[in-house]
Amino acid sequence: MDTSTEYTPHAEAIAELFTATFTASDGAEEGALVGCLARRLIAETPAEDLRVVTAWEEGTLVGGLFFTRLTYPNDPRRVFLMAPVAVATAHQGKGIGQRLIAHGLDLLRQEGVDIAVTYGDPAFYGRVGFKPVTEADMPAPQPLNLPQGWIAQSLTDAPLTPLPGPARCVAAFDDPALW
Repeated sequence: MDTSTEYTPHAEAIAELFTATFTASDGAEEGALVGCLARRLIAETPAEDLRVVTAWEEGTLVGGLFFTRLTYPNDPRRVFLMAPVAVATAHQGKGIGQRLIAHGLDLLRQEGVDIAVTYGDPAFYGRVGFKPVTEADMPAPQPLNLPQGWIAQSLTDAPLTPLPGPARCVAAFDDPALW
C-alpha cells in the first residue's frame, strides 16, 4: 500500500470512492451525502484546515480519509477531526483502513497537532487508539445523533483532558445532517 497527501488531481476519484463505499454500506442516500461532503471538503476548505490522506495499490485508489480543523477558541491545543474515512468495498478486511489511519495520525503528530477526534464506531476506531469522550468534556460542533460515537485521542505525551467549548468546525461539516 502506498499513501499520498496530494489530493487536488484526484479530487473526483476521491469523492467517487466515498460515494461508492458509503452507498455499499449504508445505502444510496448516505453515499450521496458523504460523496457531496468529500467534494465540499476538497473544494471549500482552506488548505491550512484540511489534510487528505489516500491509499493506493498498483495505481488504484483503495482508501482515503479527511482531517479537518476543529477550533476550541478557549483552548490553545490544535485539534483535527478525522472524518470521513473509507476503504473501497473490495479491499476491506485487509487492514488498509487501520494502516491508513495510523499513517494519517503520524502525519498530524509530526505537525504538532495535539488531539484527533472522530465520530464513528468505537470498536473499530478503538483499534487505532481512539477512546470515548463525552460532549461535556469535548463539545461537538453540532448535536450528536449517536453520542457513543464521539471518540478522541491525544497525539502527544499529554493525557487527553477536557476541551472547553464551544467547538467550531469547517464549513462543509457545519450541517446537522452529518452529526
